[in-house]
Amino acid sequence: MLAAYCEAHLKLHGEQATAGYEIALATRDDIPGILEIQEQNLSERGGALSVRLSAQWFEAVLERMPVVVARRAGQVVGYVASAPLDIMANVPIVAAMLHAYQGLMDPYLYGPICVAESERGRGLAVALFAALRERLPGREGIAFIRRDNAASRRAHAKMGMREVAEYEHDQIPLVVVAYLG
Repeated sequence: MLAAYCEAHLKLHGEQATAGYEIALATRDDIPGILEIQEQNLSERGGALSVRLSAQWFEAVLERMPVVVARRAGQVVGYVASAPLDIMANVPIVAAMLHAYQGLMDPYLYGPICVAESERGRGLAVALFAALRERLPGREGIAFIRRDNAASRRAHAKMGMREVAEYEHDQIPLVVVAYLG
């Protein structure tokens, strides 16, 4: 009974509990944890992230769009961002994506989505995605994935995203994925 009350309380306040994790909207206090996970996932460190986003970028986005975090014991262990198209339209890889596919239903940029290596395989990416999608009903999220990132393509397909376009940037083949919230 207490567990049901807690879950209802969390949902009422815009948060969800997932197997020992708190899934909630990010605050400015979460930005250092978000940046730490981002750094671990950049391509120069063997990860799949192509773009480094600054603390100032996250601050600006938090004022306009949802960023959802997963916390465990108060520490950020995963996040997914959303952003209006105009905030990144000047980033070359994003500009190339928007040339290949502009979106249809009040589009926004989806991603990045990152989960700390120690927390992978526990359903956090799916939980983060669901929480973001719930907050943006009727809008289309669009993102790009390296064509050779089979794991990410499979994961996004399982979450209901479809591949809608292909393009290249700096001789790297990419696919555009989209979903309707």
